[in-house]
Amino acid sequence: MAKLYFYYSAMNAGKSTTLLQASFNYRERGMNTLIFAAAIDDRYGDPKVTSRIGLEADARVFGSDTDLFQAITEELKHRPLHCIMVDEAQFLVKDQVFQLASVADKLKIPVLCYGLRTDFVANLFEGSKWLLALADEISELKTICVCGSKATMNLRIDENGKAVREGESIEIGGNDRYIALCRRHFMERLHGPAPIDAD
Repeated sequence: MAKLYFYYSAMNAGKSTTLLQASFNYRERGMNTLIFAAAIDDRYGDPKVTSRIGLEADARVFGSDTDLFQAITEELKHRPLHCIMVDEAQFLVKDQVFQLASVADKLKIPVLCYGLRTDFVANLFEGSKWLLALADEISELKTICVCGSKATMNLRIDENGKAVREGESIEIGGNDRYIALCRRHFMERLHGPAPIDAD
């Protein structure tokens, strides 16, 4: 049975690298993959999934109005597909997550989604919320905080390295705009150190 997978993490955990490696593994065995990338993230120009370590692959872009089930059905008219992969899956909308679940259930093609769980103030992204609700398998890709603990949060910073506490949920950026932190250091940077109990 084909499944819907959600691989989530904080920033800089290698989500895109893991996606590209998985796609390579399929293609090395003579199988076809279809990679989707969020149209909102246009940092690298042409539609591509690009990792920080230099790997890249062509991708089909999706916006909030893209019908992914229809796009995949159309692609199947031209070639068989063995796996669908979605980078920056936090930018999916609810309907698209349901469409991807239908791809697994009705078209019998596994769907691998990679994305952030929460935004810069710890709110769930829409796509992540519904992937957490619908995915058959959920896995965390781990990265580390500056203290060496597991990083689970994404702190947005300004040009001076100060925590940004307000703004739009979505703002595209890399290491210049975000730091992956453990919850304790995220809370300290976002809200200031917790008060020490008198007792």
